[in-house]
Amino acid sequence: MVSESPQLERVTRHLTRLQLVAARDRLDTLLQQAAKDEVSYLDFLDRVLSDEVASKNEKRVKMGVQIAHFPLQRSLEDFDFTLQPSIDRKLIRELETGRYIANGENVLLLGPPGVGKTHLAIGLGRRAVETGASCLFLPATGVVAQLVRAENEGRLEERLTYFAKPKLLIIDELGYLPFERRAANLFFQLVNRRYAKGSLMITSNQSVGHWGEVFGDVMAAAAILDRLLHHSHVITIKGESYRLREKRKAGLFRPAEVVAQ
Repeated sequence: MVSESPQLERVTRHLTRLQLVAARDRLDTLLQQAAKDEVSYLDFLDRVLSDEVASKNEKRVKMGVQIAHFPLQRSLEDFDFTLQPSIDRKLIRELETGRYIANGENVLLLGPPGVGKTHLAIGLGRRAVETGASCLFLPATGVVAQLVRAENEGRLEERLTYFAKPKLLIIDELGYLPFERRAANLFFQLVNRRYAKGSLMITSNQSVGHWGEVFGDVMAAAAILDRLLHHSHVITIKGESYRLREKRKAGLFRPAEVVAQ
């Protein structure tokens, strides 16, 4: 351990005051390593600052993930694209850059249950957080429930403002349950509030041609889609359900039984 000295104590105080906590906590190690490697002053400063930046970035990402409220621990790295060849890998790599968020563009992930839509949404959401964007993940039923309650309590504007804040808002499982007309109207207000200002990522088991049934109002669905599709990336997954594939491998049913279901 580096011996204590007035100079070392002063440097430690300065690092604390500047909130360079990682550099302060690892100062002894950094000094010892620098002496061992005989690095230049510039190289040492580069090491100290790089260490601090890495530490702050790690904390930022951890906090961003907590704020996003992802329901599962998923990442793009553990998504098996070989099992879903219909997915455009080039488009996924483009979305990973986060440029669509900077441009206020939307992403629709469509396909039957079990093909990995939620997994992809969480993975892209985590990548967005890593690139510096704020993110919030909610099920579609949860979004509508919050909007309905807020309207009943006279707080609709407040709730719409809250949902408009994240750079990326992910709405999961749209279409699994139909909406009432009031809910469709509230959902339109949310989409309209974020239009061209913040990105929406929506997963749905229904093709956009069936969204009139989802919202119980063809006109409302058309208005919602008009804004969602204006600047958007649509990913339609046509592969087999992961869950059904695993059940078949386990011998729980034969392929013919899948059709029967």
